[in-house]
Amino acid sequence: MAKRLIPCLNRILVEKIVPPSKTSAGILLPEKTSKLNSGKIVAVGPGARDRDGKLIPVSLKEGDTVLLPEYGGTEVKLDKKEYHLYRDEDILGTLHE
Repeated sequence: MAKRLIPCLNRILVEKIVPPSKTSAGILLPEKTSKLNSGKIVAVGPGARDRDGKLIPVSLKEGDTVLLPEYGGTEVKLDKKEYHLYRDEDILGTLHE
């Protein structure tokens, strides 16, 4: 049975993108270049509430590619896959091609 995690409040579930360690020509890349902190959003919570009780929606959506902070987030393992939970305000930005 596959598990599905829906984050609470303004949290975002991210699957980190692992950059390739080799080029298409077979050249091994140094370890420093493989330390890109980006990920793909898998699930998004509904948002947080302000003092008046109004819902403040999360600014990102599922499928977005985002830039992540070097440290932080909570590691979660579901069905032998590794994910990370971040708050909406912890995400540094979105990446577009």
